[in-house]
Amino acid sequence: MIEIRRLPEFDAWLGSLKDILSQARLVARLRKVSFGNFGDVNQVREGVWEMREFFGPGWCMYYIQRGDVVVIMLGGGDKATQQRDIAKAIQLVKTVEG
Repeated sequence: MIEIRRLPEFDAWLGSLKDILSQARLVARLRKVSFGNFGDVNQVREGVWEMREFFGPGWCMYYIQRGDVVVIMLGGGDKATQQRDIAKAIQLVKTVEG
């Protein structure tokens, strides 16, 4: 089983979504990841990966993976804020890894 760690920034983003159904679907996606089913993912830059969802405005969740058993969720956003969200995720990696 893969351990999912969620940074406070990720939880703040997820909690800020007004659509409770979208929140539930995104959390369900994380549960699938914990069982090894990553679904549609794409490496974006500097070790940051993007989990893409094809509902709502096109949600994306950003993460890094450490080893075979730990995924660290960094943040999220939608297609409209994608470049800004990726830049923020990269900055978080630098902060987390010092």
